[in-house]
Amino acid sequence: MNIYGITDRGRVRTQNQDAFYEWTDGTYAVLLVCDGMGGAKAGNVASTLAAQQFAEALAQSHGGVQERLRDALAQANEAVYTRSRQDAACQGMGTTLVAAFAGEGRAYFINVGDSRAYYLTPDGIRQVTRDHSLVAELVESGKLTEEEARSHPNRNVITRALGTAGDVIGDIFEVDLEEDSRLLLCSDGLSNLVTPEEMLQTALAEGRVADCCARLVALALERGAPDNVTVVMLDTVPKSA
Repeated sequence: MNIYGITDRGRVRTQNQDAFYEWTDGTYAVLLVCDGMGGAKAGNVASTLAAQQFAEALAQSHGGVQERLRDALAQANEAVYTRSRQDAACQGMGTTLVAAFAGEGRAYFINVGDSRAYYLTPDGIRQVTRDHSLVAELVESGKLTEEEARSHPNRNVITRALGTAGDVIGDIFEVDLEEDSRLLLCSDGLSNLVTPEEMLQTALAEGRVADCCARLVALALERGAPDNVTVVMLDTVPKSA
């Protein structure tokens, strides 16, 4: 397994409030992207704290993968929520979170908010996670198209976040991993500017996952990148000879 993550402040924001984590031992892998929200530096605190706490909790947990993901999410939520109540500068902060645990031909995902996970094969790309956002609800109800949602003025309004309340519910997804496939996790700084088809074309182009991630971020920057941009990508199975 090959894994790589990259984040960029973008063209407009003065601070990067995204955070990511990636780890693999060659057999198993963990990927994570958080997109923080909050005034001053609070968004950065929320995303960094959530990523660190989630990764540590997952590494120390035991049992089934779904149970471990839910427990790690709960511990990350508690850490961010507690900090927001104890530190006046962090009051009201929160963050999105999308994470994947992959290994032995299967991947498990958990998400809160609108940071996304995609599954890519030579045959196409599929968004695995479901956004917790206002525009996602409007698309699901047929009031907006996917294209309209990408430029909607309320596209950044999320309906669920980590750290804003004492408890949080994360959605769990599972995918069987095919040969020559990849996982891509990203913040909305990428998905608001780059279409899934463009992600697929870039991700399957020649080059290492690091090169593919760099090209995706560069594409968002070319289009103005009004938000922070974060991408983590994993080659799930070695390419066949």
